Amino acid sequence: MSVDALNAICPYYTMYPLDFPLRVLKEYGKRGDWVIDPFCGRGTTNFAARLLEMPSVGVDSSPVAAALAQAKLASTEPGRVIASARAILNAAKEPSSVPTGEFWELAYHDRTLVQLSQLREAMLTDCSSQTRILLRAIILGALHGPRPKGTPSYFSNQSPRTFAPKPAYAVRFWTKHRMVPTDVDVVAIIKARAERYLTDAPPNVEGMVQLADSREADTFNDVPEARFVVTSPPYYGMRTYLPDQWLRLWFLGGPDYVEYRQPHGQLAHTGATHFSNEMNRVWKNVAGRTTKNARLIIRYGGIHDREAEPMDVLKASLVDSGWRMVTAKAVPDSDSGRRQVRQFQAEPKKAITEYDVYCHRA
Repeated sequence: MSVDALNAICPYYTMYPLDFPLRVLKEYGKRGDWVIDPFCGRGTTNFAARLLEMPSVGVDSSPVAAALAQAKLASTEPGRVIASARAILNAAKEPSSVPTGEFWELAYHDRTLVQLSQLREAMLTDCSSQTRILLRAIILGALHGPRPKGTPSYFSNQSPRTFAPKPAYAVRFWTKHRMVPTDVDVVAIIKARAERYLTDAPPNVEGMVQLADSREADTFNDVPEARFVVTSPPYYGMRTYLPDQWLRLWFLGGPDYVEYRQPHGQLAHTGATHFSNEMNRVWKNVAGRTTKNARLIIRYGGIHDREAEPMDVLKASLVDSGWRMVTAKAVPDSDSGRRQVRQFQAEPKKAITEYDVYCHRA
């Protein structure tokens, strides 16, 4: 085990490697410097700051992202998480709502689905303690994934681990391969994960994560002045964050079906100029909550189904934003690893080069 094990508590398809924020914060920062990530995703920047004993603020408009990022700043013992799960299931009556339909019948064993619904209702009623925040993240990470030959490590029938299976396709796949869900031991899966991710805890560091819209200035009203903003905004054209996480969104109180409508709070992708203008609002907001010597470091790239040049989109967003672009460095491994763009390719293509863009307060 290591102190960075917690960072893997739940896979998230747009995550960037921990090495990126660790490297830039080590190079330019020091213990105690505040860090902001206005597009925090699953909280990789916040976790890197925690490892370096830098307090941080994360903001994301996705409930899934915010729940995972909150876990990156929480601390508890594995035994407390296990005891909390057992207590919920032992005390719970029949859940008030259990999803029905062919997908749900094939995705989860009946008993597993009832227990997940009980845990869901308990989390929706109260998820204020650090123990419950971490229990929730562990459940989100185990909600769907592949079936191993040995002991089950996920609750679901055979599924991807980073994004939720689409119902119609999943039903066809499971039916064709005659796959039925296993009656798994829910508490045993939670126990194994709690011991894996929480045994060696990173240092306790001040911080907060908000489920909010970074375009709104009020989001940053109570944010301490930061020396660093380290982030990776959505690439222009990437709009399926919540539909691709619909099962985890269900556990957090969302619908039990895929909702494709563009949700409130997400950046609009109706045109490159509009998209740049929306990012510009975010850069202005964070500039207002940073020190005069602050740095903004952005990792940015693009996807193949948009004609706009990614760096042109980003540069336009920085005009009159309170930030001055100093340099841009190509990411040397941008065609490998876990990148935003690779999760959206129907077939392998050479990845568009990503850049780390360094800016100073204007």
